[in-house]
Amino acid sequence: MARTGRGKGFEITPAVLLKAYACGIFPMAESSTDPRLFWVDPNERGILPLDGFHCPRSLKKVIKRETFTVTVDTAFAAVVDGCAEPAPGRIETWINPTIRNLYLALFEEGYAHSVETWRDGFLVGGLYGVSLGGAFFGESMFSRETDASKVALAFLWERMVRGGYTLLDTQFLTSHLARFGAIEITRDVYQARLAEAIEADATFYSAGAGTSVSVLQALSQTS
Repeated sequence: MARTGRGKGFEITPAVLLKAYACGIFPMAESSTDPRLFWVDPNERGILPLDGFHCPRSLKKVIKRETFTVTVDTAFAAVVDGCAEPAPGRIETWINPTIRNLYLALFEEGYAHSVETWRDGFLVGGLYGVSLGGAFFGESMFSRETDASKVALAFLWERMVRGGYTLLDTQFLTSHLARFGAIEITRDVYQARLAEAIEADATFYSAGAGTSVSVLQALSQTS
């Protein structure tokens, strides 16, 4: 992982953050208690090819049963806070107050989105990220119940496909994301794909997206 230095000497505003994404870099913090940010420019970038999404059969059954209610952009702050919670194998988070406030500002400006999963009226999972043109930069996800974040990812993927997106950036490749078809590409290849993607005309609110039936229909077309 390559760092490009800390954000010192100038204020990191939502506008600066968007320019950074357009250049292929993103911010992180050492911990939730460290107010400083540093820029990250990975040598190898994780992406989830939209034409190569793999949805396990067991997850398709969960979607078909409508185990969770899925919404978008109804609880953005709560999703960010959920992603900042301690989780198995992770007792510390990189989401500090500065990062939280920046992404909440991007959400208010229409550049950040969340997908939420609910059960019995309680938020049990979700994810959030940044949208620029036809590129979506996934930031983080969380799950309080089995499959809650996986369902959110499937619904995000369907929204990307129907909305005309061409790049779903996962930042890094994890074993969890690899099970869904995520791969690593070099920085140079990523930069070329990014340049094309941010010029694309895409919408997060495509007609017909966001139901269990529409997700399963989209998945059937990839099989």
